[in-house]
Amino acid sequence: MKETPTALLPLQGPVFRMLWLAWLAANVSMWMNDVAAAWLMTSLTDSPVMVALVQAAATLPVFLLGLPSGAMADIVDRRKYFAATQLWVAVNAVMLCLCALADVLSAQLLLTLTFVNGIGLAMRWPVFAAIVPDIVPKPQLPAALALNGVAMNMSRVIGPIVAGALLASVGSAWVFALNAVLSVAAFVLIVRWRSEQKASALPGERFVGAMRVGLQHVLQSPRMKAVLVRIFMFFLQSTSLTALLPLMAKRMDGGGAGTFTVLLAAVGAGAIVAALFLPGLRERFGRDEFVRYGTLTHAAMSVAVAFSPNVWLALPAMFVAGMAWISTANSLTVAAQMSLPNWVRARGMAVYQMALMGGSAAGAALWGQVAGWTDVPTSIVIASIAGPLVLLLTRGLTLQGGADEDFSPARPANDPMPAIDVRADDGPVLITIEYRIDPANAEAFAAVMQETRRARLRQGALSWGLFHDTEVPGRYVETLVDESWVEHLRRLERFTAADVGLRERRWAFHVGDGPPMVKRYVSQAMG
Repeated sequence: MKETPTALLPLQGPVFRMLWLAWLAANVSMWMNDVAAAWLMTSLTDSPVMVALVQAAATLPVFLLGLPSGAMADIVDRRKYFAATQLWVAVNAVMLCLCALADVLSAQLLLTLTFVNGIGLAMRWPVFAAIVPDIVPKPQLPAALALNGVAMNMSRVIGPIVAGALLASVGSAWVFALNAVLSVAAFVLIVRWRSEQKASALPGERFVGAMRVGLQHVLQSPRMKAVLVRIFMFFLQSTSLTALLPLMAKRMDGGGAGTFTVLLAAVGAGAIVAALFLPGLRERFGRDEFVRYGTLTHAAMSVAVAFSPNVWLALPAMFVAGMAWISTANSLTVAAQMSLPNWVRARGMAVYQMALMGGSAAGAALWGQVAGWTDVPTSIVIASIAGPLVLLLTRGLTLQGGADEDFSPARPANDPMPAIDVRADDGPVLITIEYRIDPANAEAFAAVMQETRRARLRQGALSWGLFHDTEVPGRYVETLVDESWVEHLRRLERFTAADVGLRERRWAFHVGDGPPMVKRYVSQAMG
């Protein structure tokens, strides 16, 4: 029996396969909608800014609403939330279809409905990003993420081709009609999935607190911060090509809706081909190299497209640009996923998507404005120069920095056993840990405690401190504060194997009798 290629292995799992098909259908409908909206805008207005704002309107909601959406996806049933987000997109697709059939779409109304559709995408993406690591084995995660990229880029081929054919034959209204049908089909597939909720003895997190902890976790993760800078800057540069593509297609010899469609399809085809080779390429190149070479290649191909007089010269460049795009984006997505434990994954990936879409929306608006001041080729050249320049200025940022952390659940060393009656909402809670170390090791101990500070805050602690006894050399007291007793228990529930390793490194400095002494104090209400 022929062995399944590594790149396709996750599709053997029935749950991933079904959700992957739903993701494909959802993204085909998204691309059909975006292509039809972008092309329709060129007939409603001659302004390069308004044309570029179609992409900005589609992506800006993800930047604005990504974190609230991620918080919801981490604290509610992910299957139901995923279905609800797709239902939102389907309802908006039906409204857009009806407006198009009634011939009442103006440039402003089109932008508004595109923005509303973007709200659905903002809600949908974080929950799907969080679901994937739950349904595939960890060794298959990079391949599964690459297959998600394949689905997105197959949709980049299928969606524009179908949309282009309909645009050329029966008009944009019927593109929106088919988009509505596919959106509803994706919703039905998601509803069919039966997930298993992971039980917890603790009550669910509160919405605002969940957002605080999610943002705090990302800000205390050096690798996630590097990923966020990289993904924002890459999409700020690379979006110039896609945002201005309708105008470039019109400028080419014989350019029209078909030219625009074929160019978009070439990007998707290049991404699909590259995704099939990514597992082998990962054995030769690191994530930082993928980002570096991918950014440079995409910039060079963008310039080539900008000065192509016809579609035949532009197509090979668009194909290679698609290969560079998925190689860069997939490497950054894998780096982000590997930097997040499951309990905060949706929130972390929401922040990641906010950075991605923020870069895309800012890039679309920026390069559209630059094109208005100058011309389309000049705007793309300036954007392409900016990409390598940013790489040079941020060369110290790395996506690797050692092996990926082990986020499998573990138990802390000291389970709380209160001798008094403590209610869930009592707090704040002060925790102290006393260490006795050899003063000669003070500098090395401080370095480990700096890592400890980041780890405690990533788990959700409100504050952290380390105090040195002025009378006893080598005596240190670590303090941290949790919002309430239930949040303290929740933080302990988030303990992972990586935290165990860090704890062992801390305790290696301790020279006292027995392990470091842990004390817990609950705030006393004063009359």
